[in-house]
Amino acid sequence: MPMAQSSSLIAASYENSLDLYGISEDIPWYVIHTCCHHEVRVEARLKAKGLEVFLPRCLMASRRRDRKKVLQVPLFPGYLFIHDALDSPVYYEILKLPGVVRLLTNSTGLLPVPTETIGSIKLAVAASRPHYPYPFLKKGKMVRVMEGPLAGVVGIILEAKKEKRKVVIEVEMFRRAMAVELEDEAVELMH
Repeated sequence: MPMAQSSSLIAASYENSLDLYGISEDIPWYVIHTCCHHEVRVEARLKAKGLEVFLPRCLMASRRRDRKKVLQVPLFPGYLFIHDALDSPVYYEILKLPGVVRLLTNSTGLLPVPTETIGSIKLAVAASRPHYPYPFLKKGKMVRVMEGPLAGVVGIILEAKKEKRKVVIEVEMFRRAMAVELEDEAVELMH
């Protein structure tokens, strides 16, 4: 199959998946930042007002005193997406809702989320493959090693290597520093 025909088939497939999930490229998506554990309530309030919202969820194991339970939790805790042009009355109505902290902005105003990103998240959530939140690890963040012989050691990320999926951590011991390369999965972000 020629390359041009193959790429046009992929583009058509992607466009069809956007249509399947009701994603219009004309109206932007925005991110709403909510209070801790208020995502579901804000989602319900926005839906009651007739607005289109998207709160991606995942299954997480939760340990209780006497049992283990699987809960459906937000994939991005504290955030959900809204699909609206957000003119002034709607914008201020959203900000007044209990549980809403703000809408994400940059120096030029509201920060739209690319339609492709929303489409990708919707496709990934709808697939039968497991999905879960993953910490956003970047240079300068404090992390704790969770496994291996260095379990419990706290350090700072010096460099994130994309091609090797490894993280270099600085660990201070005896007033000296050392660097260790670890897999991303071996560390957790400290708050």
